[in-house]
Amino acid sequence: MVCLTIDLIAKSSNHFKKNRGYTLPEYLKRLTHIKFSNKNIEEIGDLSTCRNLTVLCLYDNQITQICNLGFASNLTHLYMQNNKITHLENISSLHKLSTLYLGGNSIAVVEGLEQLRELKELHLEKQKLAPGDKLLFDPRTLLSLAESLCVLNITNNNIDGIRDLAVLKELQHLSAADNKLHDMEELEDVFSNWPQLHQMELNGNPVCQKPKYRERLITACRRLKDLDGKEINDLSRQFLMNWKALKEAKKKRINIHIMAEQSIPPPLTNDLDMDVCGRSHPGYIYSHASILQGKPQLFLRSRARSNPTEARKYKY
Repeated sequence: MVCLTIDLIAKSSNHFKKNRGYTLPEYLKRLTHIKFSNKNIEEIGDLSTCRNLTVLCLYDNQITQICNLGFASNLTHLYMQNNKITHLENISSLHKLSTLYLGGNSIAVVEGLEQLRELKELHLEKQKLAPGDKLLFDPRTLLSLAESLCVLNITNNNIDGIRDLAVLKELQHLSAADNKLHDMEELEDVFSNWPQLHQMELNGNPVCQKPKYRERLITACRRLKDLDGKEINDLSRQFLMNWKALKEAKKKRINIHIMAEQSIPPPLTNDLDMDVCGRSHPGYIYSHASILQGKPQLFLRSRARSNPTEARKYKY
């Protein structure tokens, strides 16, 4: 088993051999970047003497657990994609972490990031999930990242909805290609909560086959500059915004017309021989207002004809 240790770092031609002017403790104290990618490393050992470490690159290894990083309070970038990690753990002390790459692992639930208040980029693409599973997010983690996260990569994770991600109001770049997103209305609702969104990849989702897919998303995301790798110019955006405004205005006019029709009272009946209960009363007149009030005013036909003034007095 290959374990990343201080001795391994000291023996590396990419590290200590280039800094012969320092003793090993001096070198380790000054060390800010460690890169051991594709070295068959399975475990992270004790690196606590590297207290100024800011960038750690351990991608393309065999690591199964994130551990022994409690010392790395200055770490800003952690690259651990394409390992064998199954859980997000032991990273709560990385308060300055801004970029986290974990794609190509076996993480089923995104959790335990509540203390990473400065995290701006989170890359979780292509997790090796069990058949039928999809990548899930702990609501507490999402809420804690709401004020900081700008880039999220969740490509190819069997995700069929992103409603829970709506809290990420600072998001600028979303990569969610090759998932199972299908609900256009949900996407429009969620994107309306992301005023900073300017780049997005959704290609490979069922929703891409919906009518007016591109047009609807461009109008829903006012600052979007790139959708599925295709640039959106200002002229196209303005044309679509005008199209949307005309469509909404037409819909509003139709609704007003329907409401107006529904508010028109039925015409007065010419059949003056029926009361409100449908009983026949020959010789009587009923006004609509009196019928609606449930108090019909009755007039003998002969009296109404002989005294029009009196008939007008009782008319509603």
